[in-house]
Amino acid sequence: MTSDPDFADSAQGAPPPVTPAATAPVSPTAPVSPAVPPAPVAPAAPTKPTKPTKAAKPVERSRLGGLWVVLTSGAVVLLVLLIFILENGQHVDIAFFGAHGNLPLGVALLLAAIFGILLVVVPGGGRMVQLRMAARRQARRARPQPPAQQDRPRQPEAQHSPPQ
Repeated sequence: MTSDPDFADSAQGAPPPVTPAATAPVSPTAPVSPAVPPAPVAPAAPTKPTKPTKAAKPVERSRLGGLWVVLTSGAVVLLVLLIFILENGQHVDIAFFGAHGNLPLGVALLLAAIFGILLVVVPGGGRMVQLRMAARRQARRARPQPPAQQDRPRQPEAQHSPPQ
């Protein structure tokens, strides 16, 4: 075995890399010339103007993808509500217009939130129905109407003879 670091890989049979600096001594004042002359460089070919590439169409959202998002979000909300109810299990007394009851705190707060949401949703839904009806009425008025029966001149009716 040799102690030369360049021959450290000789056990695997790989020869050491050969570089131009290792083959010829270099003097500090002599110009450095590579051992292999560089390949001639061909002049660059004129480039054609490229057509702008069309960007890929973005994938449109599907109904099934939207349904997946809604169901996943709903499952997360239900999980959070379940945790909320289980962590707030202390029983509290509830009184509402003479009705008295004893409920777990989490259930009582959840019911209060549901009734609060209904106080907003019911009038809002009624307003949406009202606006849809008004929009339909306005769309019907904007459509061209066929001339009314009264505006047309009356055609004389043909005389029918009684069947014999």
